Amino acid sequence: MDPCSTGADCHRALAAFALTLIAFGCSKPAPPAAQPPNVEVAEVLKRDVPIYVEAIGQTRGQEEVEVRARVQGFLESVAFEEGSAIRKGKLLYTIDPREYQAALSQAKGRVAQAQADLARYDQDVARYRPLVEENALPKQNLDTAISQANAGRANVEAAQAAVTQAELNLSYTKIYAPTDGIVGKTEVNVGNLVGQEQNTLLTHISQVGSIHVRFTIPERDYLYYARRRQERRGNVAPGASLPFELVLADGSVHPHKGRLVFVDRNVDPVTGTILLEAAFPNPNAIVRPGQFARVRAAVNVKKGAILVPQRAVSELQGIYNVAVVGGGDTVEIRMVTPAERIGTLWVIDSGLKAGDRIVVEGLQKVRAGMKVKPETVAIKDEPTAAASGAPAGATEDAKVAQE
Repeated sequence: MDPCSTGADCHRALAAFALTLIAFGCSKPAPPAAQPPNVEVAEVLKRDVPIYVEAIGQTRGQEEVEVRARVQGFLESVAFEEGSAIRKGKLLYTIDPREYQAALSQAKGRVAQAQADLARYDQDVARYRPLVEENALPKQNLDTAISQANAGRANVEAAQAAVTQAELNLSYTKIYAPTDGIVGKTEVNVGNLVGQEQNTLLTHISQVGSIHVRFTIPERDYLYYARRRQERRGNVAPGASLPFELVLADGSVHPHKGRLVFVDRNVDPVTGTILLEAAFPNPNAIVRPGQFARVRAAVNVKKGAILVPQRAVSELQGIYNVAVVGGGDTVEIRMVTPAERIGTLWVIDSGLKAGDRIVVEGLQKVRAGMKVKPETVAIKDEPTAAASGAPAGATEDAKVAQE
């Protein structure tokens, strides 16, 4: 029998066929599953971390000497090379001495005149004394002669003192190095008038065999350091002290350890800081006065500390998190407690353990429960960096105090 034997059956068959064609034409293939994002993953570091009290300071020589002109005159010569090492007693400058040579000659002439007057007065006394004893001359004449002789001796002493002063002034026209050290640039040139109205600064000399650093630290840092220092003294030989390290502007650590040589008597009540000074051997004179540097002393060691890159830690409203990649390459967002910073690394006190893998690059791509495609990298260790061991915020207070 023909399937379209009736008109109604034929219409129903055509409608079903049309609906099938429409459904087939409108259907789309299912989208492919999203690929896991590529992220860089690293295993956390675990090592012992020294805890430091740290501050910013400025270097200075063991001795800093200002060389000044003590007499007025025109500069005749500069007898040293700027920036060179010099010995005590080396001639540095010469001031025109002619004025002072003339003054010395005049002073010597006044001494001779005073001595001649004194000799005459002494002769009068010697001549008048026997005459007075014989009542041949009034005693008043002898008394006058004696007074004149005494005044003459005073004049001689004054004239001799003037000679001494004139000799000193003449000697000041040659200026010698008062100490060994490195001489700085000259502040005056040949032909300049120096010593006018005040002692003109000529140059500086610094002793740099031992370099000193003065710095201030907050009261909290000082108490932390002082207590650790006292504890150390109780465990080691008397007189021992916590060694200091000097970190230079390029990040390098000075090869010689230093020691504390000065602690100010009081805490500044305005800034809440105290002044300290540490001394470091400087045999090659690499470190020069005026450099800015960081000074630190290890006061404790945190054993088996967990460290992660600072960029791997996200913070929101005081809550710190890291993305941990667990089994099946699935991401877990874990809350952590950060502590000291060590260069670009951060010590994590809680929330992580040795062996944990964390996302160090691509943190913005991940969320909890997401699968990722990890690429394993190594965390760059920074063994020369230091962790500040003062209470939270104390190191920042030190920097503010310096500013």
